[in-house]
Amino acid sequence: MAQTVADKFLKDSASKSFDLQHRQVISNNIDKYEIAFEKGKSKFFDLENSKTKANLIKWKAIENLDRYLLDFESNFTAKGGKVIWANDAAEAREEIWRIMEHHQAKSVVKSKSMATEEIELNHFLESKNIETIESDLGEFIIQLLGQKPYHFVTPAMHLSLEEIAKLFHEKFDTPLEATAEELTMKAREILREKYTTADIGITGANFLLADTGSIAITENEGNARLTTTFPKVHIAVVGIEKVLPSINDLDLFWPLLSTHGTGQNLTVYNTVLSGPRKISEYDGPEDMYVILLDNGRTNVLEQKDQRQGLYCIRCGACLNVCPIYQNIGGHTYETTYQGPIGSLISPHLNGMKEFKHLSYASSLCGKCTEVCPVGIDIQKMLLLNRRDAVQQDLVSSVEKKGWSMFTWAIQKRKLLDFFGGKTKNFFARNFFKKAWGNKRELPKIADKSFTQQWKEKKRD
Repeated sequence: MAQTVADKFLKDSASKSFDLQHRQVISNNIDKYEIAFEKGKSKFFDLENSKTKANLIKWKAIENLDRYLLDFESNFTAKGGKVIWANDAAEAREEIWRIMEHHQAKSVVKSKSMATEEIELNHFLESKNIETIESDLGEFIIQLLGQKPYHFVTPAMHLSLEEIAKLFHEKFDTPLEATAEELTMKAREILREKYTTADIGITGANFLLADTGSIAITENEGNARLTTTFPKVHIAVVGIEKVLPSINDLDLFWPLLSTHGTGQNLTVYNTVLSGPRKISEYDGPEDMYVILLDNGRTNVLEQKDQRQGLYCIRCGACLNVCPIYQNIGGHTYETTYQGPIGSLISPHLNGMKEFKHLSYASSLCGKCTEVCPVGIDIQKMLLLNRRDAVQQDLVSSVEKKGWSMFTWAIQKRKLLDFFGGKTKNFFARNFFKKAWGNKRELPKIADKSFTQQWKEKKRD
């Protein structure tokens, strides 16, 4: 029988959670994040009020998504830009290929974009013999390794300095003992030429601004600015949920994104782009395209109860506080978006049948909801996903029979009291041990039920 996505997830989780080297690297990086985040959020006068306001703005945007997307398209095209609507990943890739053929492009430089990861653009372009290079340092590193991003803010979080130094030594003959600064300079040396020679620059966008017809990009390295400045053509691939009603909303969303993403008050580079270069301007692309990507987002929009999953601004804060993510790592999820928010939206983006197991990959501790800058009630949404899986009859017959028997038995108090703790422990050990897992012990059931103990106490 072929291994399912869920089976692979369980197998990889069991392996990765006991990889001590992996745990040490992740714990070290998460500790650094927590220190920076605590410092960064203290700069807010009233963080909870800011989160409430952000939640309301995103609610307004998502509830009126059709209107704001059309406003964006109208305002962007009025400035000379071109908007392309893509229903799915295949459509998005084909539209990008048409643009490349039209401009006879042979090389691409990219800044970090989860939307392009989602549509597997690099693999597609490589199959077309197009040279494609990632310009974000973390993305550049994992591209060299042939891996997918481990985390959608810090894609190479799982790698130590020693591992990266070894990689650069093998690829570029840098010293094995090279420092982080020396490795960065080597990457910069390689990438500088790519910016100036690439035919097309491809980016994502953190926000779509409806009232000005602009995209907003947040970064720390400046690679997105170079990617959108030198090439003659700029393509931005953006999920339709990224829209904000007004450019004025950035004064709230930029600080929330940077603080929750990296602990900064504001990231180093924050750019608003509103179309191709104008006659009076000296740099920028001659042509600019924005591809508005659906790819399952309207499936989430259709779920009234879980629609708030589209509020996500991809800060990664919920990943950084999640005990499950910290133990099993990002690659184990086998999805573009990992951690709690990935477990919420991936079953709707990629199929509930194949990815319903992710909604169970949570301790429901509520830390993800607590830290979310736009107030998404993530743990409640995960429970609703579980409900949907049951209602869609996507659970196994064994599970259904098990819960049916449990529901019947739990309502028969006399039956439960008839059997003592010894019998109940026997059934637990023999029928539930595998489901409970071999890394933890089953709890011991008391010899007498609570009802029996209560009656005896009342008699005393």
